[in-house]
Amino acid sequence: MRDQLTDAAEAFADSPGAFAGILTGMIDDVDRALGERLEIFPVCHHSPASALAMVRRLRAKRPKVIYLELCEDLQPLLGELRNCRLPVAVQAFASKLDGFPADWAPLSVVAPITEASAEYQAIAYALETPGVELVLVDRSVDHVFQWSPRHPVEGEGEAGGPADGTPPEATATHEEEAALHGDAVGVEIGDLRPRFAELEAYLLHHGKVRHWSEWWDQYVEQPLVGADHETYRQVMVLIGSLFRRLRPADAERLDRDEERERYMWTRMREHLAASGADPADCLYVCGAFHAASPVAQFGTGPDAAAYEISPRTATRWLYGLIPSSHSSIEAQFGLAPGSVSIAAATWAKAVSRSGAVPFRLAGQQGGKPAKGRSRKAAAPVGVADEPVTDRLSGFLARPPALDDLDEAELRGWCVDIVRLARRNGYLASTADAIAVFETSILLAGLRNRARPTPYDFADAAVTCIEKDVVPGRRDVRRLCEILLGGDRIGQVGYDALPPLARDVLNRLAPLGLDLDKRTIQRALLDLQGQPALVPCSDLLWRLLHLLPRDAVRPIMGERRLGERSAQESWDLALGRHQRGLIELGYEGVTVEQVLEQRLRRRAWGPRATAAVALEAVEDAIMLLDGRRLVNELGARAVELLAAERTVDEAPEVLRRIRRLLAHYRATEPDLPAWCAAFVTTGYAHYCTLLPTAFVDAEAGVRQVAAMLGFLFIMESLALALGCDRAQLELAVRQSRPEAPARVALHWAAQHQLGLLPLAELRARAVELLANPLVVPAFPQYLSGFVQALEPVPGLAPFVVELMSTAFARLPDPVLLPWLPTLITTLRDQAGELVPTLVREAGRTFPAALPALDAWMPPWAARQVGPPAAAPASAPAGPVVDLLVGHPAACDAVADLLGCQGEWRVGEPAAGPGTAVDPGVVALLAAHPATTAEVETLLTPAR
Repeated sequence: MRDQLTDAAEAFADSPGAFAGILTGMIDDVDRALGERLEIFPVCHHSPASALAMVRRLRAKRPKVIYLELCEDLQPLLGELRNCRLPVAVQAFASKLDGFPADWAPLSVVAPITEASAEYQAIAYALETPGVELVLVDRSVDHVFQWSPRHPVEGEGEAGGPADGTPPEATATHEEEAALHGDAVGVEIGDLRPRFAELEAYLLHHGKVRHWSEWWDQYVEQPLVGADHETYRQVMVLIGSLFRRLRPADAERLDRDEERERYMWTRMREHLAASGADPADCLYVCGAFHAASPVAQFGTGPDAAAYEISPRTATRWLYGLIPSSHSSIEAQFGLAPGSVSIAAATWAKAVSRSGAVPFRLAGQQGGKPAKGRSRKAAAPVGVADEPVTDRLSGFLARPPALDDLDEAELRGWCVDIVRLARRNGYLASTADAIAVFETSILLAGLRNRARPTPYDFADAAVTCIEKDVVPGRRDVRRLCEILLGGDRIGQVGYDALPPLARDVLNRLAPLGLDLDKRTIQRALLDLQGQPALVPCSDLLWRLLHLLPRDAVRPIMGERRLGERSAQESWDLALGRHQRGLIELGYEGVTVEQVLEQRLRRRAWGPRATAAVALEAVEDAIMLLDGRRLVNELGARAVELLAAERTVDEAPEVLRRIRRLLAHYRATEPDLPAWCAAFVTTGYAHYCTLLPTAFVDAEAGVRQVAAMLGFLFIMESLALALGCDRAQLELAVRQSRPEAPARVALHWAAQHQLGLLPLAELRARAVELLANPLVVPAFPQYLSGFVQALEPVPGLAPFVVELMSTAFARLPDPVLLPWLPTLITTLRDQAGELVPTLVREAGRTFPAALPALDAWMPPWAARQVGPPAAAPASAPAGPVVDLLVGHPAACDAVADLLGCQGEWRVGEPAAGPGTAVDPGVVALLAAHPATTAEVETLLTPAR
């Protein structure tokens, strides 16, 4: 064989030296792999030919030890496959890293396993055959990331293929199933794909196929399905050697591949030395790429070089099983959509044709019983190994055995695809079935194939049925995938679930639903009529905060601070989101423990702020029972607030602390200590930052208004807790804003503190409207006044007056240009406060159109009214007369508050222009003892 390839290189190559070196090197790799005493079994991941060859070899050789290329620390999980329905993935997960960059967290590794794979057959044989030992020899999960580049190339997974190898013309329509693995790194046995882009493109072009999966099925899978053991081994090692030698000079990736091979051979020699097993009774299952390894540690002979394995990091890894699917395997390892489903169908057909009985774990869920010869008849014992002979020469020299057209199979496909298409809205008929049949044969002939492959059939169906219209959710290519096997989705059994997942299913059992189903189920909870369902409701609200949004979704009912619904309705899809539930089990034993840990991480995380901590406090109050965590999170919020140097989240802080204070005032006799500390700390903190925030260009007007809202709304409570009001007055006096909106906010703050009377504020507004240089910026002033409605709600009538005055006085040439600016400014900066302004305007303006002609604005009535209606000293009325007649009560209150002042008496209540309510006068005259009693009680206080 070596001489033939050398002669061919000299005859056809321009530079026969290099080409001949590659060809003869491939033969040397085959000789080296097949000459090793420890039998090497090369495989390709999810290959029916590899799985069938594995079944035949295991029944013929009956090895006592199987070395498998899989992460060695995943071995304890393999027994749990009995409790699962394939496909599933073995997973290692780490959220707390020690020895890796912090921004890598969390780390996750998955190794998907399907029934039509050589690794599953080896695992099933080893676990179900007494006296057989299974040893995983690949590097540990920890070493997977130790040897990964610190800046991994985006889109490249562990398997070596692109993360998305789907061609543009084959788009996936089942993204949910394709995302079952999440962003985990994939590890599979037997990555066999050209790593040289030009080589892959060359093979696809000359093979007349669209993607790699189709090329592999046509030119490797089908010829090797019926090949004998030695031919299979030699061909697979030859392909692995070819792809290994024809690859780009990626030194970093080459080092990782060779490190894996050194690691595996070292582990196998260590096990052979420790167990005393005979290499002739062992089988090494690895990818064909690694079977042609040139490392010095290759082999079990005494001349193999030594290799020192580096220690693992201190990262604590958690292990488990998660559901997988055909589409998720295809998406992660860059395979064409439907290729794994087609491989599963090919596997079932090959098993039926060959009569081989595949191995299967006892108690395995799902799947179909193997058809063919009985297990007893199909398991010859004591078959001696035949000497290795040259099978490559004959296999490569003769043309491939042509498989005759199976008209019955193709006809069944055509009839079934038309039936599926009609169910999905296509106008397909028997004529389309005939057209698909003939077009499949035509395409196979154009591509030099003796019989149509599933890929030819899918192309023909798209051409004849879909044309250019897709009436439903599924296109014809997706329907072909369903027809040829579908996207089989695995499931982890109850016994293989982590304790947290089992606890969740047990606690939700009173709902009476089968939560293992992948369908969405509706749960109706009458919490008053069935109090036993209250724990289920509590658990569902906790899961809502921990799982993906679609796993549990409330339809009716809500949970807020101090509020719980009497009836609730939920859509549950825990079976569809089993992976998320399983990964919760990596974080704790119960849902409550995981939720508490996440709240702590949120409050103590690197990006934690006072608003984030307050949000964690709310969640802890609503979802968890116990004040200890709430007090800890509240104390953390006080620390974060005191350490903040910006006011970016002041609106959120104000909104959340107001809600929490309202909750505690309604449910608790006293405020918690952390709440009081938050109010006093926030009062002092915002007073300190207020002068800077007024002039800081990076602080928005909304943030400054929220600061003032905190100071004014919390003022009474802060003063009761010992704060000094002079600090706020000093901060406002020291503020010197220049931007129009901030100036308006500053005026509002001065008015609230009593430093700026309403008459003076109204005069300043009139000056703004009278100044033609200021009128273009008037919308900004108005925006500031609207923002001030939250800290100073009493300004609402003034803002309505100001806006009405502007519309009444400004001429149209001035008003119309800034009207759009006014609208956009209010929408962008004060959209949530405009409803307050609208409600105030509704109370001010008349409700009926006929009343508008005789209506006079309140501010205009004050200006044109008689002088007696607005005395300079004090307003008149029954309340004033009552206070003047009994001054002792007011004097006592003034002394208690430390206020100094003198009485200013105005006109009598019955004076001209004064409206006296006769009901009030009659009430006071009928009960004079009330006023006398108040005066008696307050007199000693003077």
